[in-house]
Order: sequence, then structure tokens, then C-alpha cells
Amino acid sequence: DSIEDIEDVSLFDADSDISRRSKKSKIRHPVASFFHLFFRVSAIVVYLLCELLTSSFIACMVTIILLLSCDFWAVKNVTGRLMVGLRWWNQVDDDGKSHWVFEARKVSAQGSKTSSEAESRIFWLGLITCPMIWVIFAFSALFSFKVKWLAVVVMGVVLQGANLYGYVRCKVGSRKNLTSMATSYLGKQFLRQVRFPGCWKPS
Repeated sequence: DSIEDIEDVSLFDADSDISRRSKKSKIRHPVASFFHLFFRVSAIVVYLLCELLTSSFIACMVTIILLLSCDFWAVKNVTGRLMVGLRWWNQVDDDGKSHWVFEARKVSAQGSKTSSEAESRIFWLGLITCPMIWVIFAFSALFSFKVKWLAVVVMGVVLQGANLYGYVRCKVGSRKNLTSMATSYLGKQFLRQVRFPGCWKPS
């Protein structure tokens, strides 16, 4: 039996300082940026239009799953590394233990970055928005009793959600850091509501 062990590899040490010094808007990897959005957007478009284009559910399902699989592979192995310098994977050591590795590219000695702000915005926008759309599709299929589509939308949520979680772990760090950030954000929102309640106004 494999034992899962989480390993966090180096994160960007001076990400904020370098981003202030080097404001790059040029897209340095146009092909990677295109395919980062192409597969996932195409899967959503096919899901929305497939019943208008064809009556074959099997053809629609196979096409969507192929697009989702291509998107998962491309984002996990290519676009994340090129566009934002992040990657994650699972490896098994000689003892049979399973290690999840979340890695971020170290900044070079000259303080230069290989990714631009435009690429970073494209990457995170596509990475966050599309899984949210698949979650909406899942609730829509569930409440409209389209049971045959549930397997397809669940596949979209799982594959794109896995990449989202992996890259958030790469950027934020360990699970403890992720939990502490969420707790801090919720705490600030709670204190803001306590200090400035919107439901009561003096007459």
C-alpha cells in the first residue's frame, strides 16, 4: 500500500518584488496561451451546442471527454510550466511511497522572469473560470434531471478541478498555508461585518 506524503518544493521567493520591477505585458508563449484556453473552451462550447448539432449522445460525450483529457494533459504538463513556471506531479520512490510534488520555478540570479503578466492573467483566468462553469453545469444537469450528462460534467469538474487545486498548491505552498489564508480571509470578512453591519442605520 502506498503512503501519500506531501512534498512542497521551492516557491517564488521574490515574486512581488520582481513583478514590480519588471512589468511585462507581452505574451512570450502565444501557442501555449492559445492551447491553454482552446481545449477547455471548446469542451464547454461542444457541451452547450452538441444537442443542436447532432442527436448522437455518444459522439458528443466522446468529443467532450477527449477535449477535457487533452486540456488536462496540456495544462498539467505544458502551459503551467511555460506560462507561470509552476508544475505538479506524483512520484513513487523506491520504498513504494507516493509523493505529491508541487514545484515553482526559482527566480534567476539576474532577477528575470520567463513569464509575463499577460500570460499569468490568461493562465489563472482560464484555470479558475472554467471549473466554475462545469460546477454550474453539474447543478443544472442534476436539477433538470439530465442524468445521462452527469458523468460528462463530473468528468469536467474532476479533471479541471484537479489542475486548479494542483496549481493553487504550487503557488500558495503547503496545505497549512492554504488553510491559514482561507481562515484569515474569512476572519477579516467576519470582522468587517461586525464593525460595519449593513442591516442597521441610525434614523
